[in-house]
Amino acid sequence: MAMYLLYESSSGYGLFEAHGLDEIGQNTEAVRSSVSDLSRFGRVVQLTAFHPFESALDALNQVNAVSEGVMTDELRSFLELNLPKVKEGKKPKFSVGTSEPKLGSHILEATKIPCQSNEFVLELLRGVRLHFDRFIKDLKPGDLEKSQLGLAHSYSRAKVKFNVNRVDNMVIQAIFLLDTLDKDINSFAMRVREWYSWHFPELVKIVNDNYLYARVSKMIDDKSKLTEDHIPMLTEVLGDEDKAKEVVEAGKASMGQDLSPLDLINVQTFAKKVMDLADYRKKLYDYLVAKMSDIAPNLAALIGDMVGARLISHAGSLTNLAKCPSSTLQILGAEKALFRALKTRGNTPKYGLIFHSSFIGRASAKNKGRIARYLANKCSIASRIDCFADGATTAFGEKLREQVEERLDFYDKGVAPRKNVDVMKEVIEHLQNKDGEDTVEASAKKSKKKKAKSGEEEEAMVEEKSEKKKRKKDTADENEKSEKKKKSKGEETDDGHSKKKSKKKKAKSDE
Repeated sequence: MAMYLLYESSSGYGLFEAHGLDEIGQNTEAVRSSVSDLSRFGRVVQLTAFHPFESALDALNQVNAVSEGVMTDELRSFLELNLPKVKEGKKPKFSVGTSEPKLGSHILEATKIPCQSNEFVLELLRGVRLHFDRFIKDLKPGDLEKSQLGLAHSYSRAKVKFNVNRVDNMVIQAIFLLDTLDKDINSFAMRVREWYSWHFPELVKIVNDNYLYARVSKMIDDKSKLTEDHIPMLTEVLGDEDKAKEVVEAGKASMGQDLSPLDLINVQTFAKKVMDLADYRKKLYDYLVAKMSDIAPNLAALIGDMVGARLISHAGSLTNLAKCPSSTLQILGAEKALFRALKTRGNTPKYGLIFHSSFIGRASAKNKGRIARYLANKCSIASRIDCFADGATTAFGEKLREQVEERLDFYDKGVAPRKNVDVMKEVIEHLQNKDGEDTVEASAKKSKKKKAKSGEEEEAMVEEKSEKKKRKKDTADENEKSEKKKKSKGEETDDGHSKKKSKKKKAKSDE
């Protein structure tokens, strides 16, 4: 059986015929030894046809299709044109060797041409790649290297290209930084409490919140200077006038030691740093919420922004999370407990990071595992929708959340929940109707614009007609006036001539 080799180069498709394979045998080691020798390899493999790519963009599209195992129309026409014709009802007496098994299976399905991809074929293609510039005569030195470099850059750029608004790496970094900031702010706030308590120990019992304690200590500075004038400012910070008065009274009767101005300056500086960190933490949380609404809106609507971000961070990316089965997602974050249970043959954990969701806390003790399994199932669906859907919407996440609520009611009250198929159909119909309304609104806006334009054009036409009528009237009036002037001048001339004639007649009569 004859064998043809399909080679996809950076400059085009090449079809080679491998004949006389008995000289090197079907042994892979024999092929490897003969590949480096062009005189021996050239007798076995010869170029049958070459189809160059039209442009760099065409080369990129063809290579993307090959990498995905898809046969393009150009490749199909190239193979059908250059391979031997096969009569209907008969098996072909040749096969095509390809480097990509998926591409070979697609060629077989579409054209019924048998393809094979094994170590023997790969070694032959390696030899073709090694001596490719010798087979193509019209190639200039350096052209192949330039095309390979350009295609490699464009292919890598196309693979790395992504939507900048859907970069899940930013969510991963933000949630890591949030966790670090929480630990740092807590430790720094405790340090502020201990440090300022030497000066004003009673303030710790009055103000419990760390952030408010830092603000109050920054405002008070020296307790000996506390007066009733500070009550409005303290009320603004604490939000309670009684607490503000209690702080002022405690400052007057405080048992703390006095601090030097330099020590107080250091305490105030450190308290200001803690306040700045707390403010930055709030801004970072808002940023995380905004990013989650862009990257994983359905997951955030279902389980919350923080828990969803932690799931994405632990999985490594949204794509990895979407690939995880719901059983893996359920115990994501509890790997140590899982392997310890497997090692000791104990009970495996029921939940990992999804334990922080409010649904599991609301379930009874006997139903926590069941609701965790159901919630993991819905989270898996939401993450896949977010990862692979074209448009960002929270409709699926909201409906999935309703399903979890219904499941909780089913465990507590026995109310039967809706089926997932019906809920998903409802969401899809709602989105389709919404898209239809948007298109109708857009068409209505366009029609309004057209009507407005046509109305303006009609008004302009009416104005032009009125102006033309006015011009005609003006010209007619001017013509009438000119004619009247001419007539009046003609009458005056006629009167003058008649008077002259009468005078001449009188003179003649006198003579």
